[in-house]
Amino acid sequence: MLSQVTRTLSRNTSTHALLRNNIIKSLSSSNQQFSTVVPGVGKGKTSTGLVGLPVDHDAIPKIIEKYQALLDKAQAMPETAQYRINIEKIARHRINAAKLHPDNPEKVEELCNCGQVEELVQQADDEMIVMDMYLRNRWWETVKEVEIEYAPMEIMNGIPRLYELYVV
Repeated sequence: MLSQVTRTLSRNTSTHALLRNNIIKSLSSSNQQFSTVVPGVGKGKTSTGLVGLPVDHDAIPKIIEKYQALLDKAQAMPETAQYRINIEKIARHRINAAKLHPDNPEKVEELCNCGQVEELVQQADDEMIVMDMYLRNRWWETVKEVEIEYAPMEIMNGIPRLYELYVV
């Protein structure tokens, strides 16, 4: 019985190898261009794995466009507004990552370290909503500087006591 199984397996293996070689020869002789799309990666990505967030093969150009729109809109705030400073840093970083690697979404995701490229597009849309609110309410005017005084560290029963903050 074992020898019969061995003969069947070797016959099937050689048949598959012959079939594979014939397919490779016929494809290489037809001068067809092969796709470099790898399933599950880049243009071959079929799912984000996140419910409600579909794959977007044009996410990188959208990242550049949407974050540039955020930079443009932030110009309406004073240069000293901390929100504007933070948004400009984040937007420039993400735009640079997208421009440096326009055909490599995985590299953009790695550099930005804030999720998949589809999530970065969604974050830009969400940030635009927040910025509209921020501009409409002029929230940079309500932030006041406060002086903070730190209490010296005390050692109680041999254990250092954490700093306490006092707003003056």
